[in-house]
Amino acid sequence: MHDPRRPAFPFDELRRRPDVEAPNLLAFDATDRLLGARGVDQAEARGLAGRDIAVIGDAYGAVTLQLASAGLTGVRVHQDLVTGRAALAGNAAALGLTGTYVGHELDSGLLSGARLVLAQLPRGLAELEELADAVARWAADDVVLVAGGRVKHMTLAMNGVLGARFTEVGAELAVQKSRLLTAAGPRPVPEHPPFPVCAAHDDVGLTLCAFGGAFAGPRLDVGTRFLLDFLDRMPGGPGSTVVDLGCGTGALAAAYTLRHPGARVVATDRSAAAVRSARATMEANGVAGRVAVEHDDAGGSLPEASADVVLLNPPFHLGASVHAGAGIKLIDAAGRLLAPGGELWCVANSHLGYRAALQAAVGRTEVAGRNRKFTVTRSVRRHARGAAPTDTRAQGPSRAPAPGVPSEGP
Repeated sequence: MHDPRRPAFPFDELRRRPDVEAPNLLAFDATDRLLGARGVDQAEARGLAGRDIAVIGDAYGAVTLQLASAGLTGVRVHQDLVTGRAALAGNAAALGLTGTYVGHELDSGLLSGARLVLAQLPRGLAELEELADAVARWAADDVVLVAGGRVKHMTLAMNGVLGARFTEVGAELAVQKSRLLTAAGPRPVPEHPPFPVCAAHDDVGLTLCAFGGAFAGPRLDVGTRFLLDFLDRMPGGPGSTVVDLGCGTGALAAAYTLRHPGARVVATDRSAAAVRSARATMEANGVAGRVAVEHDDAGGSLPEASADVVLLNPPFHLGASVHAGAGIKLIDAAGRLLAPGGELWCVANSHLGYRAALQAAVGRTEVAGRNRKFTVTRSVRRHARGAAPTDTRAQGPSRAPAPGVPSEGP
């Protein structure tokens, strides 16, 4: 709850950009309010400086900037999404709080000596296990972990995960449909961290590795599995450049590299956990030296018209909200990245109806395959943006139409 002795924090001034913004997508929630207020109270009660505090999972900066506005500078922060990091920087600048926090990955630099850790509860138990292990492994012996979430997403299993790493775990009463869990008394940890975990998928000749926050863990997503059936129909001559947008744990990038060894492959994802996982996957499949894995928002750091092929299995949600914005953003990015004659190969749930967006952003789009749930499409970038159409059939072998797929369609 707000302490009337402190100035009210301007939550309504926070923005999500460069992430998708919409009326039903806010840059803060009640859990952010609770965590920030608890952080300020704990700092006052325990005499903590900003450098004694670590914040994990602060989506758009609401927790971190509450602390900064109360004079707690030097707070260490880890955000998984590159868009969240940019949003925090933008919100800090708008509120005159630039330079009041220090960004870190989920490692000892974030947590070494930390006496208070404030965390948004991840929805996945594997991600919570990794978080709890990291705090118990690297933080101070008297650390208090305060983890909050929306009640509807919390389960008793979360208490069990925290209890495996801490001797004291408690749950507080809900406030505005959010609840805080507290943990203290770190237990001894195993010699090696529990992540990444790896699993062999012999049917497709891949090993996938995943850190706790990676979507689907080391499992092979069923949409990705379907798209792998089309690898032989994709161009991939020596010297061609291929981009796996939203690479996740790296299954598409690794499989494509194994099938087309002469191509230069770049895999990007906005999630730091996904990037770490994809790099581990490349190592496990012996292609680490041939695939560049980048923490990037929709390939934003890659040059325009630089790719011969883009691979895409777009998400259909943003956090806990079902929203097509993330998928459309990646489709638009594919149109920017593809060179004339380049091809986008996309797999998506058939009901999403991405075809109009694919044709608008990239060019002529055809259905390459369909099963009971998913549709695979092939879209060809027929001309540069703002230029007259070109004959894609004259672009050379790396950009030729895929065998078995017509170059014209409905």
